[in-house]
Amino acid sequence: MTSLCVNSIKMNTLPTAQLMLLLTAIFWGTSYGLAKEVLLSVSVAAFLAIRFFMTVCFLVPLYLNDYRKGLAKDWLFALPTGIILLCIFLAESYGIVYTTASNAAFLISLCIIITPFIEWCVFKVFPGRALVLLACMCLCGVFLLTEQNYTRISLNKGDLYILLAALLRACMVVCTKVLMKDKVLSSICLTTLQSGVVAVGAITLLCLTPDFANFTLPDSPSFWFTTLYLVVFCTIFAFFAQNYGVRHTSPSRASLLMGTEPAFGALFAMYWLGDTFTVIQAIGGVIIVLASLAATVFNAGRQ
Repeated sequence: MTSLCVNSIKMNTLPTAQLMLLLTAIFWGTSYGLAKEVLLSVSVAAFLAIRFFMTVCFLVPLYLNDYRKGLAKDWLFALPTGIILLCIFLAESYGIVYTTASNAAFLISLCIIITPFIEWCVFKVFPGRALVLLACMCLCGVFLLTEQNYTRISLNKGDLYILLAALLRACMVVCTKVLMKDKVLSSICLTTLQSGVVAVGAITLLCLTPDFANFTLPDSPSFWFTTLYLVVFCTIFAFFAQNYGVRHTSPSRASLLMGTEPAFGALFAMYWLGDTFTVIQAIGGVIIVLASLAATVFNAGRQ
């Protein structure tokens, strides 16, 4: 009887976990197009300051609850990862300003390919020939996605910012793995502290800009609705859903579902912003997604 109950619970939990991971990929996919639209009315520093100040306000009650339970003893170790996260969002946001939302969604997924090579540098463990081959596939995909005259990779300023963000994301994964090992710090506390560092960093940058003396908060309802959406669904919900989903499904299935983010990002950008692709660029995007998905499955199989 007990085994039947357990199996029943698993059967009911698994579709929910998969749905939450898929929703996370969809929400994160929409974030590129929406962020690009918001950044038309405010600077990058102002946008990040507002977004992450709101995020911290939502998370503080949860943080205090975990703090009372003694789950934030090693809070200092979260600060370096918060600085990296600030750099990631700065690079992503500037990238979104200068390139298309669809290009950003595809190029940011390269962090999946880059991460094993960062781990190789840190832990001295060769990622394997398969990942080297997939990395070469991704380079081909980038070449086709950014094609201009089919003779060279033509990366604009925004593409370079997004590639920097992908590299920083990979560094973030490895840095978090190293710093958080055997530390007493819950995921909620870690996320709150990281968001706090991003908020403080962005506010500081905003104060240093020449136009700060004349800065006023946007009065457009669409700005606040969009920012609230990014905070609630693309940050807070996505964080919870990702953790819940990973715990209740296999790593390979979780990776496959999360790896659909670039595809949703491109589709949303086409619908919301009218982004267009040539056939060659579409092929490049598909190659990047397929190589990234294969890399996640390969990594999951090795762990």
